Amino acid sequence: MIFRPATDGPADLDRAAAYPAGGPVAPLTAETLRQEFAENRMRPEWIWFAEDEGGEILARALWWGRADSEQPIALDCLQVRAGVADPAAVATGLLAAGHAAFGTLPGYNISLPHDWRATPAVAEAVAWRREAAYRSGLTSEIERLRYEWTPAAAAAAEVREPTGRLLFREGTDEEFLDAFVRLSSGSLDLHTQNELRTMDAEQLARDDMEFYLDCPGKRSWWRLAHLPDGTLAGMAIPSATPYHRNVGYLGVVPEQRGQGLIDEILAEITRFHALEGADRITATTDTVNVPMAAAFDRAGYEVTEIRLVLERPPA
Repeated sequence: MIFRPATDGPADLDRAAAYPAGGPVAPLTAETLRQEFAENRMRPEWIWFAEDEGGEILARALWWGRADSEQPIALDCLQVRAGVADPAAVATGLLAAGHAAFGTLPGYNISLPHDWRATPAVAEAVAWRREAAYRSGLTSEIERLRYEWTPAAAAAAEVREPTGRLLFREGTDEEFLDAFVRLSSGSLDLHTQNELRTMDAEQLARDDMEFYLDCPGKRSWWRLAHLPDGTLAGMAIPSATPYHRNVGYLGVVPEQRGQGLIDEILAEITRFHALEGADRITATTDTVNVPMAAAFDRAGYEVTEIRLVLERPPA
């Protein structure tokens, strides 16, 4: 078995794009792959093959990053050809080769239908991918709901107008850093909980700020949320991905939770993007974060998929 990147010239990209795009876990299409390659979000050194001695591709792994990323951020697609006796073993070797070349362990995002556990073929396809990821060091697992807002959804649940319960304003970096610190306390977000096991709240806040500053959204979009008397209630960070406007980050400080203020903050983000002409707003939240999921439901966001995220556990 040979594991190698697709760096032997244009023919390798053609081979990667022509790889059979079948199976119950939706793969990237040839058109999507070529578009990502053209936008520098997928690169020859981030596309890896497992080949037999005759040069036939038995598996492919496609890692993704932003256009300016030095290293891939996530594994977006992992496929093993039907009929391979032990797909988990082949996939494990492929991931190990990629990780060794990158010097990092990017997470693996698997996009799935909402009822994937009830569909045997999908559950089986997830099982060998999960096994390969675990063997490769991606042993931390989070399951997320991917939500989407569109104008059609808004027709069923109109974007809420400001009620006056909260006032929104711009803030300094220091104020946002403080808000990030306060919002992490008692958070139901599993990533936040995991990170706080190995770092303090201020370091996590700095990491979160850096992440959102690096996103395609603009810093000028960020807003602090206050009660009418000036008390900090939370914050709203409208953001963007390379593809769509995005909810980004939102939350309510611990002492103000349980009063429905999350609806006000989500509505502020939705209004902002809608007024900017967004035809789609995406968002994610952990399946265990029931209050946040309920807020998205009330705001007219619709679940489009489950995202299974496999990551390296905190050190």
